[in-house]
Amino acid sequence: MAVTASVAAQQMMGFLTAVDTGVNSAIAQLAIDTGVTLPPIAAAQIVNQNVPAALADKAQPVKYPAMYVYTDRVRNLLTEKFRNFSGKVRTVTEVRVSQDRIDGIENQLRLYADAVTQILDANHGNWGQGAFYAGGYDVNFEAVQQGGQNFIQIAKVSFEVDFSE
Repeated sequence: MAVTASVAAQQMMGFLTAVDTGVNSAIAQLAIDTGVTLPPIAAAQIVNQNVPAALADKAQPVKYPAMYVYTDRVRNLLTEKFRNFSGKVRTVTEVRVSQDRIDGIENQLRLYADAVTQILDANHGNWGQGAFYAGGYDVNFEAVQQGGQNFIQIAKVSFEVDFSE
């Protein structure tokens, strides 16, 4: 099950960090379309880890905006007979935006979350190693709170990948 849990997160990391088709391409296009300045996200700011924002800020210096990709639920539904695992793996991409002013933070966060959903929309289908993404996702926007560079806001883009091995 450990391998199953990491396949979807690793694939999403690859999609986000891809040079020509990754999240920075989507961010650049959204910045042009909306006229909002959106800094690109360096590959070092896209992390495969489930860590709360407050702990991440204390443990190491974090540069914002940042993305955290992780698997938060694995369900073996045994939908296919004679398989060790056939079920769903829920993966989350957390987008974190921080700045010194509260003005405009939510607008930036929505655009970064939109870039993540564009990556998902472009990658329907077989992800290899028994993973298949049929589409669909949930986006949950948290309230602005203190943290990061004075204020931080987080959006969680969660999606399920069908898995069979």
